[in-house]
Amino acid sequence: MRFSELLDEVKIGGFHYRILLTASLIYCLTAMNVMLIAALVSPIARDWNLDVLTMGYLMSSGYLGMFLGALLFGRLADVIGRRRVLIIVLILESVFTAACGLAQNLLSLYLLRFLAGVGLGGALPQPGVYVSEYVPKRKRGLFLGLVEASWVYGVIISLLIPYFVLPSLGWRITFSVALLPLAVLPLVVAYLPESMRFLMVKGRMSDAERILRSLGVERIPEHEGMTEFRRYRVRDLLSREYARRTLLLFILWGGLIYTYHGIFLWLPTIYSRQFGLGDVTSLRWTLLVTLFQIPGYYSASLLLDRIGRKRVLAIYLIAAGISSALLSLRVDLVWIFTFSSLISFFNLGAWAGLYAYTPELYPTEVRGVGSGAAASFGRLMGILAPSITGYLFMLSGVSGPFTVFSLVHFLAGLAVVAMGVETMGKSLEEI
Repeated sequence: MRFSELLDEVKIGGFHYRILLTASLIYCLTAMNVMLIAALVSPIARDWNLDVLTMGYLMSSGYLGMFLGALLFGRLADVIGRRRVLIIVLILESVFTAACGLAQNLLSLYLLRFLAGVGLGGALPQPGVYVSEYVPKRKRGLFLGLVEASWVYGVIISLLIPYFVLPSLGWRITFSVALLPLAVLPLVVAYLPESMRFLMVKGRMSDAERILRSLGVERIPEHEGMTEFRRYRVRDLLSREYARRTLLLFILWGGLIYTYHGIFLWLPTIYSRQFGLGDVTSLRWTLLVTLFQIPGYYSASLLLDRIGRKRVLAIYLIAAGISSALLSLRVDLVWIFTFSSLISFFNLGAWAGLYAYTPELYPTEVRGVGSGAAASFGRLMGILAPSITGYLFMLSGVSGPFTVFSLVHFLAGLAVVAMGVETMGKSLEEI
C-alpha cells in the first residue's frame, strides 16, 4: 500500500478540521479583499469624477494582476511547496490591497490594484489544492465545498465593514481592513504541515512518514515500492490525456469568473444608478442578495459526495442561466432583487462544485500549476467582465449584460455535460 492510499484510509479527525478551518479563513479573507472594491468604487468615482467605463477599468486592473498571480504562484507551489506559497501570497494580497487607500491618483490606484491582484490570484487556488491532498476521498468533495463556501462570508464582510465605516471614515480608511488576512499567518505556521503528496513527489519520505504517524497511522510499510510516480511536466496539461480536462476547466473558470464578477462587482452600482439609491442603501440591497449565496454553497457542498461533481455543476449552472435570462426581461426593483438572489444561489453553488473538481483532475506534480492555469484563464475573463458589463449597462441598462450572463452560464453547463469526467469516490491517483 502506498502512502497516498494510507491517506485515504485515515479517520477524519482534529487534524482535518484544523486544516479545514485554516483554509476556510484564508479563502474567506481573500474573498473579502477581492470584493472590497465593489463597495468602494462608487465613492472613489464620486471623489475623482470617474465615468462608468473608467470604473470598469479600475476593477479590471486587479484581475490583470490575478491572472499573473494564479499562473506564477500555481507553478511555484509545485516547486517550493503549498505552505510556503500560502505565506507569501497572504502577505502580498494584504499589504497591497490596504495600500490602495494611500493612492493619490488614478494611475497609482491602478498599479496598487494590479500588485494586490498578483497576491489575490496566487492565493485563491491554493487552499483547495492543499485540502484536496489531505482529506480522504470519501469526504473530499464536502470539505472542498465547505472551503469554497467560506467565500460568501468574505463577501459579506466586504459589504458590512464599508456599510458601517464608509459614511464616517471614507474609502481610504476602509481599505485598511485588507490587512486582516495577516492574522491567519500564525495558523498556517502552527497547523498546516507541507502537503504530504508534495513531499512524496520530492522524495522527502521521512517527512511524509512523520506526518502519517501524527495522523495515527502506526504500521507504515517500507518506503520501497510506495513512491511509484510517473513524472509530469507543465506541457502535459495539453497532452492527449489531459487536454480535454484542461479545456473544460478553462471554460468553467472563465464562465464562472465572468458571470460572478461581472454581476457582483456591478450590483451595488446597478442598484445605485438604476434606482437612484444612495451608497449605503445599495450596499444593503446587495448584502441581502449575497445572503442567498450561503444556502447555494451548502446545498451544493452536501450534494458533491452524493450525486457527483458533474451533476452538481450542470444543474446549478443551467439554473443560473435561466435566472439570468429572466432578470434581463424586466427592470424594476423587486424583479431584479428576486432573480439576482436566484443567480446568487445557483452561481455560487456551481462555484462549490468547481472548487472541488479542479484539483482532482490533475496529478500531484502539476496540480498546483494546473489549478493555477485554469484560475489564471478565468482571471482573463475577470479582466474583461467589469469593462464589458459597464459598457453594456451604459448602452442598454441591465438587459444587455444579463443576456450575456445567461448565455455564458448555459455554455458552461453544456460543456461539463459533454466533456466532464466524474471524480466522486475516487482517490486522486485513481482519477
